[in-house]
Amino acid sequence: MDNRQEVREFLTTRRARITPDQAGLPATGSRRVPGLRRSEVATIAGLSVEYYARLERGQIAGASTGVLDALARALQLDDTERAHLFDLARAADGIPTSGRPRRRTTGKAASRLSLQWALDAIKDGVAFVRDPHQNLLATNTLGRAFYSPVIGDSGRTPNLARFQFLDPASRDFYPDWDLFAEMCVGIMRAEAGRDPHDRGLQDLVGELSTRSETFRHLWADHNVRTHGTGTKRFNHPVVGELTLAYEELAVTAEPGLVVLVYTAEPGSPSAERLQLLASWAAETPATNR
Repeated sequence: MDNRQEVREFLTTRRARITPDQAGLPATGSRRVPGLRRSEVATIAGLSVEYYARLERGQIAGASTGVLDALARALQLDDTERAHLFDLARAADGIPTSGRPRRRTTGKAASRLSLQWALDAIKDGVAFVRDPHQNLLATNTLGRAFYSPVIGDSGRTPNLARFQFLDPASRDFYPDWDLFAEMCVGIMRAEAGRDPHDRGLQDLVGELSTRSETFRHLWADHNVRTHGTGTKRFNHPVVGELTLAYEELAVTAEPGLVVLVYTAEPGSPSAERLQLLASWAAETPATNR
């Protein structure tokens, strides 16, 4: 991915979404473009207009932490957006993946018995390993049953982004499909900022941009997000609607991989349906799911 273009489009889209009123500025005169003017961002950030214009043209290499912090405040970036800005700046300076060690191959993690044992030890929740390309690398038993619409029987590594944007079944599985789509793209955007030279991620973005108009438009918005924690709704073909809380945990032995665990509130209808799904998984051969 072209770092300068990424920086340019990220900064211009952030600037366009802030109104003068939100920035505490008087809304005087007509405006040819939405949001703040370059000069206004420069003033708020304490930068010269010429220097800010250089940054917005993508010439961010060498920008100091103080400059990036001032820019983040002026553009009212949240924590994830600020981290993304710093990732883009580090990439321009030639520092990979936010200064973290380079990622190892994910095949080793997927086949590591200790990681699979850890997943299998989780009995009452859905647990799985996901890589930066949205590949579903490993699951526990309940996870395989839960993600049976995603896993299918193609023999290809299940990919949550391909399922989201290319499989019509995703609109049934995700009742809040639009929200899930925005989340998926936002996570991928953040990953692309961390490692702009990740060829696998570039290929996936190219494939989805070609085959999905929705993905293409969302990618152009340059919104970023992290997963972390929250609540999601699902409509499973076997047990129906589920409302599940999720937690994301980093796999420190394999930088870039995460374990996600979905659980239901104890005693809730979703907890009962999750137990029903676990019973179904225990009684149903994996090849028939």
